[in-house]
Amino acid sequence: MSARPSAKPSSEPSARPSAKPQRAPRPAPAAKSKPVDPVVLTFARLQKRFPLAFPKNPAPKVPLKVGIFEDLLAHAQELSVDETGLRDALRTWCRGSRYWACMVEGTMRVDLEGKEAGQVTRSDAVRALALKNGRAARPARKDPKDATESKEAAQDVNQEAAQETEVASSKPETAETSESQTGT
Repeated sequence: MSARPSAKPSSEPSARPSAKPQRAPRPAPAAKSKPVDPVVLTFARLQKRFPLAFPKNPAPKVPLKVGIFEDLLAHAQELSVDETGLRDALRTWCRGSRYWACMVEGTMRVDLEGKEAGQVTRSDAVRALALKNGRAARPARKDPKDATESKEAAQDVNQEAAQETEVASSKPETAETSESQTGT
């Protein structure tokens, strides 16, 4: 007969150690997170501290008072943001079409606490409309040369809107001119 061991498992523990020692399971690799833009972090701080002046999306933005940057500087230490960070965040906040949409003539501007602090003027409203229309009209940028052309086009739109405002405000409408325009 052969000297082969039986294929039956024995209840005795094996006397020799296994070839590979058991390792502790590896922890899952940490998800590689993208660095967060400091402006986005500043937005979060502003929205938490001043929710009426900096509402979260999808709520519409509100027109901010003229000179609100100086008010924000007084809170810079509390917000843990430096002057440059505040300036960048405020510039970005006021640059988007969501902000331009709220800039309607006669709309109340708000301070940091959400209290009324002036009104949107006609020239502010015209500029915001021109900026909004300029962004909607321009194609997506692919080439840096196109970006320069887009800026020039936006400046042209702003100048045209300003000229239209000047012409409209400098030309008072009289009964005679409105009759001659309607043909009566």
